[in-house]
Amino acid sequence: METKKYGVFDVVLLIVLGIACVTCVLPFINLLAVSFSGSTAVAAGKVGFVPVDFTLASYKYILEDGSFFRAMAVSIERTVKGTLLNLILMVLTAYPLAKPKGELIGRRFYVVFFVITMLIGGGMIPTYLLVSGLGLKDTIWALILPGALPVSNMVILMNFIRELPAELEEAASLDGATPFQTLVMIILPLLKPALATVGLFCMVGHWNEWFNGMLYMSNPSNYPLQTYLQSLLVNFENMLQGDSTYDIKALLSMMNVRTGRAAQLFLGAIPIMLVYPFLQKYFTKGLVLGSVKG
Repeated sequence: METKKYGVFDVVLLIVLGIACVTCVLPFINLLAVSFSGSTAVAAGKVGFVPVDFTLASYKYILEDGSFFRAMAVSIERTVKGTLLNLILMVLTAYPLAKPKGELIGRRFYVVFFVITMLIGGGMIPTYLLVSGLGLKDTIWALILPGALPVSNMVILMNFIRELPAELEEAASLDGATPFQTLVMIILPLLKPALATVGLFCMVGHWNEWFNGMLYMSNPSNYPLQTYLQSLLVNFENMLQGDSTYDIKALLSMMNVRTGRAAQLFLGAIPIMLVYPFLQKYFTKGLVLGSVKG
């Protein structure tokens, strides 16, 4: 049995990647430790990577707060609907644009048009006026429709389709399949790696985006989770002081602003952490194959 030999470059690369991984993971471990620690230990700066004065007070406060789960429900709805709409529009746009020259009239015009939208945005004020004029404010569609077609992800999908053998579509055409049947029955099953890649990008983008919620939602009960968490970062202490459900002195002896924020941020990251492992096997393949050709 042969043993793999590592050169100097391989060793250095492994060390650099290891340091990068540790650098990414340690802040998350510290966040988790803070969320499970007592307020006194956190205020004194005694919490590193292991909880001190272990307590579940922060999680108990959050789990009994209906605002957190209402905001999470909005984010889940937004992520599911938004990602599905993104994928549908990306496929319907990327498939015709992936055709060779001559098969789609005006293809060059459409490509230039989409590239321009990547480089030049409409601006916040015109977008706000458009959303308001369409009556979308305080609705879930105000968070979804302005970014319904992520062009950069569509380009990745388009390049992936270009790499598929042209003989597949020719054979389907000879068998009498329409272009739509070819897309659904031949192309889509082959797009799993690319769809998983761009789908993950869209999913994370919808889940992490907070500014549109602040911009388009007048009623805080319509905030998505990240907008709700952002508002907590600003006025969590005031919200805590104004909560008449608990004995404030007893509550503050077990948790404070930092432990409460840490617990909320950790809970907010759980859904994406649960989804990511299922898409990981497609992620690298889809990203690399979809970025080779221009």
